[in-house]
Amino acid sequence: MSTSVFQTRRSEAARRARREGLGALLITHLPDVQYLSGFTGSNAALTVYASGKPAVLMTDGRYTKQVRAEAAGTKVEIVDRAALPAACALIAKSGVKRCGVDAVHTTVEAWEQMKRSLPAAKRGILKPVGAMVSLQREVKDAEELRVMRKAAKLGCKLFEHMLGYMQAGMTELAVAAELEHEARLRGAQGMSFTTIVATGERSAMPHGHASPARLPRNGFITLDFGVILDGYCSDMTRTVYMGRATNEERQAYEAVLASQMAGVDAVKAGVACAEVDEACRSVLRRAGLAKWFTHGTGHGVGLEIHEGPRLGTGQRQKLEPGMVVTIEPGVYLTRKKGRNFGIRIEDMVVVKKNGGEVITAEAPKGWIQI
Repeated sequence: MSTSVFQTRRSEAARRARREGLGALLITHLPDVQYLSGFTGSNAALTVYASGKPAVLMTDGRYTKQVRAEAAGTKVEIVDRAALPAACALIAKSGVKRCGVDAVHTTVEAWEQMKRSLPAAKRGILKPVGAMVSLQREVKDAEELRVMRKAAKLGCKLFEHMLGYMQAGMTELAVAAELEHEARLRGAQGMSFTTIVATGERSAMPHGHASPARLPRNGFITLDFGVILDGYCSDMTRTVYMGRATNEERQAYEAVLASQMAGVDAVKAGVACAEVDEACRSVLRRAGLAKWFTHGTGHGVGLEIHEGPRLGTGQRQKLEPGMVVTIEPGVYLTRKKGRNFGIRIEDMVVVKKNGGEVITAEAPKGWIQI
């Protein structure tokens, strides 16, 4: 991304700091540092001044060459120790009276380190505030959306590949290994999260990570995975059937599909997150399956696989153009009698003024039997 993109983002962060009566923001959550500077190292502290004074990025000598390449346009200081104490010392000398610290992502240990790094008389400078930069990141700019569409498209291609690969009797671990290997071959930096492959009765586990269990001759297979491209995550879930399904299994799938499509249709700017969740939940309620829908409908995606906003019951936040959210209702039947199984269908959706753009649409989500 261009230097001007990061400068624009830092200017917006400075504006938000001013609005909160802050003289600066001390940013240590690494995805936030990357968002505002482009730097991807593991030791970093970025100080953004509300006055518009150039931001200062601190890291150590391991990253001298990397930070110069990634954070062009940002003032960089290389220190011989952890970046956080050095950043605190800089703030103490800057004349800033109130410096915001992310209360959501800052650990107690880091908070104590910050205070120890300041003279006793200066410790009141630090003010815990909300996750201001993470909130800023919820709305994606045009370049972010370009990258995320590309990542989502790669995910769709991987699903297509897996349809031709999976066979009864192979292990879930083998399926995950093939998917992840193919992702790397096609240019992914890595996976967004631990790949979920849950088959047969294990499909009733919403987060059933791949295991030595074997793909059934008759049963559901849930694949939930994502890739990282240029730092940005994708996320999608498809559930397919291997063998011959029962009427109950087929009807349950159609109910989840109808629920998921209702959620997608509900996405548009100005709609409360809880309304999207209810659009999904109401379909499953009519089908008598709502009690088996045991999680929220979705979440934001970006530099992190789980970002704001949250789409769930009671979530009053309203969707804004440029947000990227998942719509992923599911049912997970765990009964004492009858076959247990689970179904989840998930798309990534870009929020627009009058609706939503599904960017994982290339992967079919109708009934697939293999």
